[in-house]
Amino acid sequence: MVSQAVSAQTPKPIDATTSVTAKPLDESPDASTNATADEFTRRQQALTLRTEENDYRYGVAQHNCYSKFFVNHCLDKARDEMRTARQQIRTEQLALDNEQRAQHAKQRDEQTAIKRAQYAADAPQRAANEKANETSFAEKQRQNELSAAQRNAEAPQRAANEAAYEKKQADYQKQLDEARARGAQDARDREDKAARYAEKQRQAEIHKTEVESRQKEAAAKQQQKALDAQQEQQRQQQLKQQQQQSQ
Repeated sequence: MVSQAVSAQTPKPIDATTSVTAKPLDESPDASTNATADEFTRRQQALTLRTEENDYRYGVAQHNCYSKFFVNHCLDKARDEMRTARQQIRTEQLALDNEQRAQHAKQRDEQTAIKRAQYAADAPQRAANEKANETSFAEKQRQNELSAAQRNAEAPQRAANEAAYEKKQADYQKQLDEARARGAQDARDREDKAARYAEKQRQAEIHKTEVESRQKEAAAKQQQKALDAQQEQQRQQQLKQQQQQSQ
């Protein structure tokens, strides 16, 4: 698409004297440094656009030169026109850069002057603040000295309090250890008691089983004895009957 556009257009003549500045470049320094940021931006955009147009025209001219008889002469002419325009743009770019630097330098100087004036105007307040700070520092020092003297005076009492506290902690630890020891012994006693109770329960079960077994054996013997007596009685009756029958 670019190739078609290049071949379809004829380069416009380059005016090397065209300038992007609305006013002559050799204006007074005051006039140039008073340019606003918007003006600098507009002029920079114009220079950028001219650079792009110059490169485009040179490309079109190169393309069209190859259709002419004196190709080299045509290319040299196009290159010279491009370089002339480029040099003019560069000259204006340098001028614009210088103006911007001058404007920035002026702004820095103005800010510096404002800060210095403000610093000078604030001098009485700073002195008052410094005096207040010195007074406050002296008061803090005095309070620190009083606090240190009070701490030194209270040192014996603090030592006694610390000793009492340590003794109280030691007594508490001793009581705690004793309570733990009693708890451990009570736990062992409960375990022993539970073991003895379990052993008694086991022995009781064994005794109960033995008693029931003996009772069953006695009952069985008694039943067998009764059965034997009954059988003996029946046998005697049978003998008696046989004797009676034999007579």
